[in-house]
Amino acid sequence: MLTNDLPDRVVVVGGGVIGAACAHYLRRAGRPVTLIDLGEFGRGCSHGNCGFVCPSHVLPLAGPGALGKTLKTLFSRNSPLKVRWRPDPALWLWFWQFARHCNRPDMLAAAHAIQALLISSRSLYDDLLLTTLTDVEWEALGLLFVFRTPAAMDHYAETDHLLRSEFGLGATRYDGPALCELEPSLKPGCAGAWHYASDGHLRPDKLMLAWRRALESQGVEIREHCELRDLVLDRRVVRCVVTSRGDLAADRVVVATGAWTPRLRRMLRCPIPIQPGKGYSLTMPRPAICPRLPMIFEEHRVAVTPFASGYRLGSTMEFAGYDSSLNADRLRLLRDAAAIYLRGPFAGPVRESWYGWRPMTPDSLPYIGPVPGIENLFVAAGHGMLGVSMSPATGRLVAELVSGQTPHVDPQPYAVSRSA
Repeated sequence: MLTNDLPDRVVVVGGGVIGAACAHYLRRAGRPVTLIDLGEFGRGCSHGNCGFVCPSHVLPLAGPGALGKTLKTLFSRNSPLKVRWRPDPALWLWFWQFARHCNRPDMLAAAHAIQALLISSRSLYDDLLLTTLTDVEWEALGLLFVFRTPAAMDHYAETDHLLRSEFGLGATRYDGPALCELEPSLKPGCAGAWHYASDGHLRPDKLMLAWRRALESQGVEIREHCELRDLVLDRRVVRCVVTSRGDLAADRVVVATGAWTPRLRRMLRCPIPIQPGKGYSLTMPRPAICPRLPMIFEEHRVAVTPFASGYRLGSTMEFAGYDSSLNADRLRLLRDAAAIYLRGPFAGPVRESWYGWRPMTPDSLPYIGPVPGIENLFVAAGHGMLGVSMSPATGRLVAELVSGQTPHVDPQPYAVSRSA
């Protein structure tokens, strides 16, 4: 049996935003930490997303009516959701599990568990952004959900009522002319929008640069281009982490490998039902009429983030396995949606066309906690589209579980054992 009398050496596998947060809080707890990544630190899904820190995003993808909406969109070429069906049992099982969660009780239970991580993370960010994560272009301006049609605007009123009554997340409603006054970059003709004032945004690539500076200053060893090849066990305890750059002794191991986690099933000895949900973004200079607020165009599921140093369009969801190509049609959808809503949607050449694999789970909840049957192995993966938003609370929770401390949020909803 392992004890916590000495500062155990921890190996964190994965150099994205979740792995970085885990390494930070483990180091703060006095643990020597080595972080390894298959590629470059901060260059995966954590690099090119829209950078929202959004306590408003509590609702899971699976909910009443979600399955029907999903089936309808599959037959539209311009749908923000695309599934490349193939003879992959894991993909079919994932959608079967997703369908099982498309009910109100599961939706509400998942939403409360999501909210616990979001609220904790938002509070932790207040301190991190002052002391640790500087120069990340942070702005606390809220998030605007924009609608073109009155029908869609009024339909969302039901969601707003649910968020307000069940989760205390009321939004301010702006109709017609009031919306254009709030956000002059929008074309006339939008039906309205809902503004969630508690949300914020930052630039993800700068966030990862800040995490790297912070971790290195704390003494965390970062090993890049370091592939995890095996975990050597002795009596249900990991004794050695075998990598492409040599073996690492470890007293604790945290796997924070995002969408790659299912490929480690043999080492983890348990199934983790994560599917890579491919998202896209375009980063360009700020247009002359640049949005003041970050926005989501709800009917097209496209997000807009204005940074001090640029401007990003992002979103779409493509279940295409680990396809590493840039789909021109998906990038076109981003531009087409921006042109519908914005007076000046583009400026200058595109600086970066990007994709990343979001780690999607059937119930929209991440897996955080010990791996059943292995005493010193932990997982922190499956945060979907909320990795940036959930990362501080996830890192703190992992450090608490590794150290045997009382967790600051109930870890049960995220238990790895629920996948068995």
